[in-house]
Amino acid sequence: MTAPNKARELFQTAYESRYTWDTNFPGYSADVKVVQGAEIYTGQIHINHDMSIEVTGVTDQQVAEGIYTQLQDMVTHRQHTPFEESHGNNEFVLGETDNTNAVEILVKGESMDSTYKIRDEQICQVNRVMGRMAFVIDTYKSLDTGEGYIPTCYDATFRNTQTNTVDSILKFEDTYEKIGNYYIMTKQVVQEYINDNNTTNTEFNYSNIVLG
Repeated sequence: MTAPNKARELFQTAYESRYTWDTNFPGYSADVKVVQGAEIYTGQIHINHDMSIEVTGVTDQQVAEGIYTQLQDMVTHRQHTPFEESHGNNEFVLGETDNTNAVEILVKGESMDSTYKIRDEQICQVNRVMGRMAFVIDTYKSLDTGEGYIPTCYDATFRNTQTNTVDSILKFEDTYEKIGNYYIMTKQVVQEYINDNNTTNTEFNYSNIVLG
């Protein structure tokens, strides 16, 4: 097997091992509560069958937009997109294996290049440069659903590519529960660090989840 083919095979296996919702996914509604310091905000959310998102009843517009962004990120990872559709035209290059047995794979695409690390058939790191900003996402824990894995504990480090300084680090802890036939996020805790100081903690809680 040639190195490019091995790189593609390793990445494809990890990509297809992720947990995603199937085509029968009916969508769901839930109550949402956001806790940020002493502030508490409540409202409702609805994710439709077509993966569109609605946030209603949240009095603060900025908080409502934050909930929407958080759900959009989650839905992007749960949405099933065939490998060929996402990466069929990309080039895969095998890199080094680090001391944790994670294999580096460079993915060269039409829109942007990214470097991934694969360990135990899971994507454990994403490294991407977008103009002046670069980010690295490291995954430390995953939930094995029996139908694929969901990252549940991970960091996102944002860096200025011109100065090579770290702007901020976000630490995520996600909780999923099986509702009917689908795993749904019920909680996410986000800790933001700037200059090694924990500046904000935000907790998203989803309850009274109803499919459909």
